[in-house]
Amino acid sequence: MDRIAITSTISIDPSELEEHFTRAPGPGGQNVNKVATAVQLRFDVRHSPSLPNWMSIRAQAIAGKRLTKDGVIVIDAHNHRSQEQNREEALKRLVDLLKDAAHRPARRRPTQPSRASKEKRVKAKTQRGAVKKLRKVRLEE
Repeated sequence: MDRIAITSTISIDPSELEEHFTRAPGPGGQNVNKVATAVQLRFDVRHSPSLPNWMSIRAQAIAGKRLTKDGVIVIDAHNHRSQEQNREEALKRLVDLLKDAAHRPARRRPTQPSRASKEKRVKAKTQRGAVKKLRKVRLEE
């Protein structure tokens, strides 16, 4: 089987994936009781030789509750009645997660407020202070 492409430069080997088939929960008649159509896809993201370290760290952060203590991403798919469709869905979800991890967010560059915005802020404070000053009760003697 060919490597699974994540980005144009990063791909994973299918031998790194581990699939387990179980009986799916929910409706489906007697088929549910007889056929193991649900798939549990496991990918050891922490020890994968295919992923760069920075991407592995980001994938672990994105995975959330799908990540085990050992650094394995576990994806369950049981929406379809056929085993093949569930396999494709689980693989698609894993690839989507890894694509999200491959996208590095842009660094925030701190900026200074402009002179106009500073003047606008001071003017607003002055006006607000003037409104409050008008509320003051003056006692005449």
